[in-house]
Amino acid sequence: MTTNDVQYLRSGLRVRCEKDVNPSVRRTLFKLCGLVTYIYGISYKGCCISKTDSQLKTRDTRELASATFFAPYDKTVEPYIRIATGDYEELVSERKKIYGQFYAARLMR
Repeated sequence: MTTNDVQYLRSGLRVRCEKDVNPSVRRTLFKLCGLVTYIYGISYKGCCISKTDSQLKTRDTRELASATFFAPYDKTVEPYIRIATGDYEELVSERKKIYGQFYAARLMR
């Protein structure tokens, strides 16, 4: 997004999520962005976008990635972060299996 007048640039960190994003991911993202804004005192407008895809294409090289960050040199263009959250349920189930095996092995000692 571009702004013609630098004097009227917006400030703060905005969070946008697609409607099918997992509610747990959405809540955590809002908390994290609030914490980052509080700690670092973000004085410029930024946008954090959560997508339901498992991977995203980068803007310039068209490679697949789990997250992208765009930081322009021009102060009138707002930076943004895009995060792919489509494989969240799969990752959670894998972690449960791994931790379950770990705890079972620990109990066997």
